Amino acid sequence: MTTNDSGDRGDRHGPRRPATIIVHAGRDPRANHGFVNPPVYRGSTVLFPTVAALKSYDQPYTYGRRGTPTVTALADAIRQLEGGDKTVLTASGLEAVTLSLLAFVESGDHILVTDSVYQPTRRFCDNMLQRLGVETTYYDPLAGADIARLIRPNTRVVFTESPGSQTFEMQDIPAIAQVTQQRGVWLVMDNTWATPLYFDALAHGVDVSVHAATKYIVGHADAMLGAVTANARAARHIERAKDALGLCPGSEETYLGLRGLRTLDVRLERHQAQALDIARWLEARPEVASVLHPGLPSHPQHTIWRRDFTGASGLFSIVLKPVSDAAVAAMLDGLELFGMGFSWGGYESLVIPFDARAYRTATTWAPAGPTLRFHIGLDHVDDLKADLAAGFDRLNATKA
Repeated sequence: MTTNDSGDRGDRHGPRRPATIIVHAGRDPRANHGFVNPPVYRGSTVLFPTVAALKSYDQPYTYGRRGTPTVTALADAIRQLEGGDKTVLTASGLEAVTLSLLAFVESGDHILVTDSVYQPTRRFCDNMLQRLGVETTYYDPLAGADIARLIRPNTRVVFTESPGSQTFEMQDIPAIAQVTQQRGVWLVMDNTWATPLYFDALAHGVDVSVHAATKYIVGHADAMLGAVTANARAARHIERAKDALGLCPGSEETYLGLRGLRTLDVRLERHQAQALDIARWLEARPEVASVLHPGLPSHPQHTIWRRDFTGASGLFSIVLKPVSDAAVAAMLDGLELFGMGFSWGGYESLVIPFDARAYRTATTWAPAGPTLRFHIGLDHVDDLKADLAAGFDRLNATKA
C-alpha cells in the first residue's frame, strides 16, 4: 500500500476523512520490507555517492538535522491532516511557537498576541522578541473583527490561541482571519487544544497552525515534540527559518509522535466524552462557581465553539467559590487518580491550581474564587468522580 501524499487530503475515491488519514498517512510498507510502521532512523551523516551529488544535494536526505525518513513520515502525516503545504517538526511545542514568530518578524516590527496566551509564549515575546526590537501588544481574546483597530503599518503577525490557555476564552478566528487577510498580516494559531481533528485551522483562514505535539499527538506523556504547518503562502518562510535556526526533533521522539498519531482519533473521543461528563458533574457541585469548558452551553462563547469546532478535548478549568488556599491544598494533596504536574494530553488525569491575574495585561481576570485546570485522562469516569468527591469532602472539612 502506498499512502496518499496530496495536499487536498483525497485520492481517486474522493476526500479521505481525518480518522482514515491518521491511520494511513506517512507510511509505505512496501518501502520497508512490508513492515507496517516505518523504522526509526538515527543519524547525522548522510553519504553521497558522487562529488556531483554532494555538490548539488541531489538526493532526498543530505544531513540528519535537515530530516530523516522518520521525520518525513510524521511531518507528511500531520501535513495531510492539516491540509497544509508544509509541516516542519521541532523538539518541543514552545520551539514550534518561537519558530512561527521568528519566521515573520525583524527589528522594528510589531505583533499582536492574545492576552489569554500560553505563559511561555508571553515570556518569549516580552523577553527575547523585545530584545530583538519587536514590540508586542496583547489584545482582548474576544476582540474578533475589532482587532483591526490595533493593527499598525508595521504589524506583521497576529498570534491566536483558541480556547485561551487556562482561562478558555474562544476567539472568533474567521473574523480575525478576514481582517489579517485584508491587511496583509500573518495569522498564526496555537491549535494544540483542539488538534487538527477538532479544528481545521487553515480552512478557517489561519496561515500557520502550531501544535505542542507533546500533548495529544504523542499522547502518552513520554516525549517532547512540536509541529508547525503552513499554507502555501507561508511555507517558504517557515522552512527557511527552521533551517536557519537549526531546529530538529529527536529520532525517538519523532517515532513516538508517529505512533501516538495513529490512535489520536479514538483517544480524543474518550477524552472529550469524559471531560464533558466531569465538567457537567462539576457544574452541579455546590463548591464550584463556574466551569470554563467551551463545550458547555453555559460557556460565554459556546456558540463560537459550536460553529467552528467539531469537538473538544480533555482540558478545561473551573472556578471555585471563595475558599482558603489551605482548603484547596487539602483537596488536591489527597487526590489519588489526579496527578499534579504540567503539560497534558496524555492518558493520565491531571490538575493544577493557577492564578491568571498576574499575567493578564490587556484584560482583567477576576474569578470568584480559586481556579483549577483539569485534564481528564482515560481512567474510568466514575472513579474520577469518586476521587474528586473525596477531595471536595476534604476541602469542606478544612473550610469548616
